[in-house]
Amino acid sequence: MFSGSWRESSMSVIELEIPDQNIDVEALQVAFGSLYRDDVLIKPSRVVALLAAACMLQLDGLIQQCGETMKETINAKTVCGYYNSAGTYGLDSVKKKCLEWLLNNLMTHQSVELFKELSVNLTLISSSNLFVMQVEMDVYTALKKWMFLQLVPSWNGSLKQLLSEADAWFAKRRKDFEDDIAFLESEQGNAFLSVFTHLRLQYIISDLASARIIERDSLIPSEWLSSVYKQQWFAMLRAEQDNDIGPQEINKEELEGNSMRCGRKLAKDGDYCWRWTGFNFGFDLLVTYTNRYIIFKRNTLNQPCSGSVSLQPRRNIAFRLRLASFDSSGKIICSRTTGYQILTLEKDQEQVVMNLDSRLLIFPLYICCNFLYTSPEKKTDSEALLENLES
Repeated sequence: MFSGSWRESSMSVIELEIPDQNIDVEALQVAFGSLYRDDVLIKPSRVVALLAAACMLQLDGLIQQCGETMKETINAKTVCGYYNSAGTYGLDSVKKKCLEWLLNNLMTHQSVELFKELSVNLTLISSSNLFVMQVEMDVYTALKKWMFLQLVPSWNGSLKQLLSEADAWFAKRRKDFEDDIAFLESEQGNAFLSVFTHLRLQYIISDLASARIIERDSLIPSEWLSSVYKQQWFAMLRAEQDNDIGPQEINKEELEGNSMRCGRKLAKDGDYCWRWTGFNFGFDLLVTYTNRYIIFKRNTLNQPCSGSVSLQPRRNIAFRLRLASFDSSGKIICSRTTGYQILTLEKDQEQVVMNLDSRLLIFPLYICCNFLYTSPEKKTDSEALLENLES
């Protein structure tokens, strides 16, 4: 450009048009400077602008260096910006790391700022790897808070105030409009409809208090709920009257798509025993953490139980147990998983499902479980034929 027979050869000042708004003068200076030295000091606050400049100039080495910097500095403040930039500039490995971070931290380390930044396309909610704290109802509650902040981005308050503010806002909206349609079916709520389809509603309506909140909120279309109520009713009848003893084999597709997601935070070392709320087809599962062991117990007669208990001689449960500890930025320090397994338990039998190495015990410790209590319903020959024809 400078030495050939080009128009710019005789110009003393050359104006470059930069089509990417992420690129500024400082980013260009660093990008050009990288041509003269191997290592460039990249500040996390400048990495997106520098990545944009490096992509425009096709500087592969600098692009890679920006990607590594981004992967090392993912946190609540950077994850959304990094995820969007990784998509724009084709850094799939960064996008994957951001998604992993969100799956691990969205529920375990909630924040108002993060909810505000998250886009409407929250497909990660569908993942069986979402680190759920407590139960599926808490995923619904998180989505409700997130949706409120998307609709009222000017709201400024603490995480503790957020749920009551969101509830008040949606209650006022119900009162003002006085229509029978669910909020997600309204013009205002329609943009969020696809995200809520990823909720595993069958594990929300299995708890009375949660089912009442879902009905009261009137966010979710009634057709969704009626089909889930019907599905759960048939599952209960199969467990009670058809003596369904639970999953017989590992069906990964079923576990990935339909397992119950639940979790627990152990703040410090000690002895813990708990159960997750909800009607689990008469399978009262007690979970114990003691002396570096995690134990599952099928409770039938030994401990009091608030609901009905199955007295079948044997019951199967399909499960996966994951443990993780995080540093202050939400990065996993150590983790462990059982993988998907099937456990057969007799009445009041207990079984050690994980024996922990003391080196893994960094508290707080987060425990996340996926469960299937019943076997998938067998399709009739005509239903299977119809599905094949449709596909």
